[in-house]
Amino acid sequence: MKVLVCISNVPDTTTKITFTNNNTQFNTSGVQFILNPYDEIALARAVELTEGNGGTVTVINVGEATTEPTIRKALAVGATDAVRVNASPLDALFVAGQIAKYAKDNSFDLILTGRESIDYNGSKVAGMLGELLDIPSVSIAKKLDIDSGNAIVEREIEGGKEILTIPLPLVVGCAEGVTEPKIPNMRGIMSARTKPLTVVDAVSVETNSLIIGYETPAPRGQVKLVAADNPDQLVGLLHDEARVI
Repeated sequence: MKVLVCISNVPDTTTKITFTNNNTQFNTSGVQFILNPYDEIALARAVELTEGNGGTVTVINVGEATTEPTIRKALAVGATDAVRVNASPLDALFVAGQIAKYAKDNSFDLILTGRESIDYNGSKVAGMLGELLDIPSVSIAKKLDIDSGNAIVEREIEGGKEILTIPLPLVVGCAEGVTEPKIPNMRGIMSARTKPLTVVDAVSVETNSLIIGYETPAPRGQVKLVAADNPDQLVGLLHDEARVI
């Protein structure tokens, strides 16, 4: 079984976010980048599936040369090889278009993504990939197994769970619960240095969105403490200032 895992290079959650160029560009100066946590889950499950059933795991990233340390970490986790599409990820459609082109040329049985990237939280790429490749896609999967050429996917829905049996090939967006991320061991880290990392040129994909500016969240307001023996004051504040009652 050939598995393709799509990975993103995202800022660490502890990073202080700032913007430049009149708040139209993310300031990468001093920022530590990591493998997107949801993609780590997808990668760990791909490695588990191929360990049990045989096969290969290829990771693919749309990014410039600065993303290669993140790609090497994915190789250390257990991926067989890696591909970097040499382009800045302009938007979800652009990323999906690059990955779809590579997937069409190399015929994968299963394509995994994280449910979303933690920088944009769009949850778009898995669905777009399914559409571009004309194969089924399932987003926000909580469980994923393979049996006799079929994927058994479990999702949470309102009031319960949905269990789907879908023939391969398939795109799945993996959420927490599918498995636990793997921590690279020393053997994996050493082998990652010699595993193949192929760089391919980007194809022309028309983007359908444009970032015109970024805004940071408004600062939190002052906290007002109300004595426990003064409920009338609390009710007054909730009614007159917070306007929630």
